[in-house]
Amino acid sequence: MNKLFTLILLFNMTFGMAQTYHFPEESSTHEGTWLQWPHHYQFGTEYRKRIEQTWIEMARELQSGEKVHIIAYDAAEKIRITDLLEKNRIPLKNIDFRIYPTDDVWIRDSGPIFVKDDKGRVLIENWGFNGWGGKFDSKYCDKVPARIGKDLGIKVIDLNEEMVNEGGAVETDGNGVLMACKSSVISQKKGATRTKGITQQDAEEMFEQYYGVSKVIWLDGVTGLDVTDMHIDGFVKFMNHNTMITMDEDGLFDMGLSEKDINTLYEATNADGKEYKKVYLPATKNKVKTAYGKQLDYKGSYINFYVANTVVLVPNYGDPNDKIANKIIQGYYPGRKVVGIDVRNLYENGGMIHCVTQQQPAGDILKSED
Repeated sequence: MNKLFTLILLFNMTFGMAQTYHFPEESSTHEGTWLQWPHHYQFGTEYRKRIEQTWIEMARELQSGEKVHIIAYDAAEKIRITDLLEKNRIPLKNIDFRIYPTDDVWIRDSGPIFVKDDKGRVLIENWGFNGWGGKFDSKYCDKVPARIGKDLGIKVIDLNEEMVNEGGAVETDGNGVLMACKSSVISQKKGATRTKGITQQDAEEMFEQYYGVSKVIWLDGVTGLDVTDMHIDGFVKFMNHNTMITMDEDGLFDMGLSEKDINTLYEATNADGKEYKKVYLPATKNKVKTAYGKQLDYKGSYINFYVANTVVLVPNYGDPNDKIANKIIQGYYPGRKVVGIDVRNLYENGGMIHCVTQQQPAGDILKSED
């Protein structure tokens, strides 16, 4: 981490000079949702065909309640995607296209982090992205936040040289608390290093300023368990500043959590020092089988859902527990329609709905020239 930057940050925080930013709770009103549409340029046509239906269904459900900003790899892809939406009778009124080359679809991790300043204006934080510690290509996706900022005229805070931070690696309760796994944020192990030399204190100071939190709860996580080195959004989500939704102990063990991490999670307290109320979702009853027939060796999580303006998109697996999970989630979002989205083929690649969506909160933007 840049030592000069750290000294400046500490000085500014000490003397109250640093602007702090607030990452709005996901359920607050959106201007829109950003999606990076699957393409064939990196992993081939079969890859695109296997997962594309998930994007079609997400676009269908999201467009009635907010803007849907679709990132297409190139002009030819924009035409192809437009034709696909029209064939599926999806209205284009709320669909907006941006043409940027991308490495893959995981915009939650590589895309812009939209925050608000102390005047409530929306701007972009452009954190570094290095393909989950160098496991995959990242050169195109890492440039997407800056390109969005330039095209929309939104101010961008460039944090690329200070810290690599993936959106799925952190969860916030919207009221001063952030939770993350050390394994996917500050690990220095080969193949998992996001920011060389970063310490826990460095990361906490960055989160305090750029997410607007006063408390960081750390789980150890497991380096190398999966591509993400155990992203938090696979097994816990804050529904509000008093409530978290997670899994029972057996489910968390299945996800790879240690007993220590489970205890830390269950005993976590909010900014007022009160233990979070917990809602428990099951894992899938069975190990997931893809839509094209491949048997995977692990169960599916329903925690990785996405809360939009009028709908809640929940990963579904063609499993008996789909209906149970959908019903539980619906009970906590009475003003929104819960929609199960088939993620079986996407899950083979390690992700679900939350991993491939990114919200832009409603509000006036802080213009780049301001």
